[in-house]
Formats: sequence, C-alpha cells, structure tokens
Amino acid sequence: MNPRALAILVLARVRATDAYLNVVLDTMLSESPPKDPRDAGLATELTYGTTRRQLALDYAITRFADRKLDAMEDRVLAALRIGAYQIFHTRVPARAAVAETVQALKDVGLARAAGFTNAILRKLADLPAPPLPSQSDIAHYLSVRESHPQWLVERWLRQFGRERAEAMLVADNQSPPVVIRTNTAKVTRDALLQQLQDMGVEAKAATLSPVGIVLPPVGRVEDVYGYSEGLWQVQDEAAQLVGVYGAIPETARVLDACAAPGGKSCHLAQSHDVVAVDVHAHKLRKIDSEARRLGLSSRLKAYAHDAAEPFPEEWGEFHGMLVDAPCSGLGTLRRHPELRYRRKEEDIARLATLQRRILENCQESVQPGGVLVYAVCTMEPQEGQDQVEMFLRSHPEWTAEPPVLPGLKLPLTQAYLRTLPGPEGFDGFFAARLRKLY
Repeated sequence: MNPRALAILVLARVRATDAYLNVVLDTMLSESPPKDPRDAGLATELTYGTTRRQLALDYAITRFADRKLDAMEDRVLAALRIGAYQIFHTRVPARAAVAETVQALKDVGLARAAGFTNAILRKLADLPAPPLPSQSDIAHYLSVRESHPQWLVERWLRQFGRERAEAMLVADNQSPPVVIRTNTAKVTRDALLQQLQDMGVEAKAATLSPVGIVLPPVGRVEDVYGYSEGLWQVQDEAAQLVGVYGAIPETARVLDACAAPGGKSCHLAQSHDVVAVDVHAHKLRKIDSEARRLGLSSRLKAYAHDAAEPFPEEWGEFHGMLVDAPCSGLGTLRRHPELRYRRKEEDIARLATLQRRILENCQESVQPGGVLVYAVCTMEPQEGQDQVEMFLRSHPEWTAEPPVLPGLKLPLTQAYLRTLPGPEGFDGFFAARLRKLY
C-alpha cells in the first residue's frame, strides 16, 4: 500500500477508536507489509510526526478550512494533517507533498474530498512558515508551537520554569532512540556491545544505565543481531534505571505488582525469581512470550490480579516488591504522542488515588527488612514524590533508603530517582526505594 494511504488509514482508525498509535500502526504494517522497507519507515514517520505536531497542524488548517475540524470525516482530516506535516516539517517538496497526499486520499476511496483537500494544502504550501499565535500569551504560544494541551504547558511552566518546560516540550516532539537492555543472564553488556559492532551495528553504550545499549536507527528490531537469541530487550534507558536504582538483593523473591508490558519484570528475572502480576489478563501473553525469548521462563511466573486488592494468601510475603504504578504517563509523550491529547488534568488526582490504594495493598505483602520500589513514568509530584512522602508519614515502619551503587551516578533528587524529558534524551520517570523496618 502507498505509505501515505497507509498513514491516512492508521490515523483515521486511531481517531475513530481511541486505540494506541503504535498498536494500530504495527497491526496495519503486518496486515499490508510494504515491499520496500523504506515505505514502512515513511508511514511510521508520517503517523508519529503528524501526531506529535497535531495541534500546530490543526491551527494552520483551521485558517483555511470552511468547516470545523471535529465535523470532518476521519480520513479527510488525517490527510490534511499528513499533508501539512510534510509541508512544514519534512524535506518533501511542497508541491509533491500536496499531490501525493491528495492521491493517497483517492487511494483510500475518498476521491470526492480530493478537491477540498487539495485547495487547503495548496494554501498551506504558499505560507513561508507554520502560522503561530502571538507570544503575548506564552502558554498558548508554546501549546500550539509544540502541540501540547495548554493546561499541561501551564503546569510545566509553574513547576519547572520556562527554560526547562520548553526543553521538555521540544524533547517530546523528537523521535526517541532505540535503546536495549542487555540480558545479563546470558551475556555481559561489553560482550554484547562488541558482538553488535562485529555484526556491523553502530551501537554504543548508554549514558547512565550499566546494562543499556543505544542502537542506530533500525527498521524491524526483530532483525537486529541478538533478538532471536534473547540477548537483549528493548527498554528506554530511564526505565532501565528504575531496575538499577531498586538494587533489590539477588536472593530476594520479588513481586512485580503492575507488570505489563513486562520490561521491568524481565529485568528483575535476569537475577531474581519473580511473580509478575497485572490486572489485564490479555497482557500476560506478551510477558510470557518475552520471558521465553529471553530464556527467563523458569524465573518468571505471570498471573492476572488487581494490585489494589489483597494478594492470594498462598503467595506469602516477598522480600522485594516493584510497584510500577498506573499513572498519567506524561513522561513518555515522545513514545506515545496521542496520549497528550487524551489525558485530562483531572486524571492526575484520579490516578493518584488509585496509586495510593495499590501502594497500601502492596506494602502489606513485604517482609520486614524487605525493599519496595515505587515507580511512575511521569514527572507529576502528586503521583511521585508527594505520593511517597504521604505514604511515609502514615507508615513509620517504612523509610526511604537510596541504594549504594559504587561507580554509578544516577540522577537522584532527595534520595529519589528522577529523570526529565529534555536534551539528556530520557523519558520522564520517578522512583523511590523504600525499606520496611519492622
């Protein structure tokens, strides 16, 4: 299928169903695999780039559209956004971007909308630059320019100041690198790095994670050396740091209370016996599949269970616990760009309440002397540091205890792990390492 036509269908389906972009794209690429891998790359660039820049694209389209965007047919709006993205954010010549996008709209069965779409895209192509609002309202200006909802921009400006907030917004619109975590149950990081380089892969060691490797842009990660042998797993460096920071003793039996999609469970299983739990039973298949590929099935057992509810008595107590709690996900917007348009400010308080229930339930199953690692992929204090400190105030039997990791420099703030989106190249994470005293 024409990659632009494929991109139109992907974005139309995402808009119509509220499905995740990566899931829809992967499904449609597998159903209609392009003959040329470059076409798959173009479809990926168009879908992700257009979604990341959606508010700015809509701001431009609205200047010339004679109808509201919400009233437009899904495929037509997708085509307009994809065309505008190519005009403003790619090296595709403007005339070619217009012509190819209009043809793609015809290819998906909407020739009747070709004239309307062509007229708007041609007007956009005549602009010297993307239109933007006045900087007199800096939150509105940044909201449009960097395509983040204004409530979130205002929140980050208050919390981090303009310089850091702007850096975070810009970083969310960059394509993330492919980072893998070495399966140390099979190979060392240095040995794997050498093997990859010997195979012609321009891989390099991650900045902070002692088990991380950054790959160059690749097509299918499944085709990269070491995947089928189970030597590594894709995982962002900040997520890897959660496992490193947790420093759960290797003799500990560990419960991962909110395990899907399973990256942290498998990280733990490289050196621990792990019980992986998730409320969504269908997500356990992915965890089991990855454990088999990595050769970790004997160490990792997955079960469907709601972490906010008491665990079965027969599971007993654990000396290690990971609570990678459901959260707003605002630290992962570069990987899940559609999330920024779906998340509402009130979701933060709602999720904080759920996190508190899960944390209260999970701490009951930790043995005295045991370690609990609480983590969220967001920078929101209400879900991170405030959540943990509220827990510690009501539980004197628990204390915050950062790890002792000689030779490693982790981004710690008041004993807590914290990474921010920005030029450093990380997703946004918060983690606290807690010990049960009695």
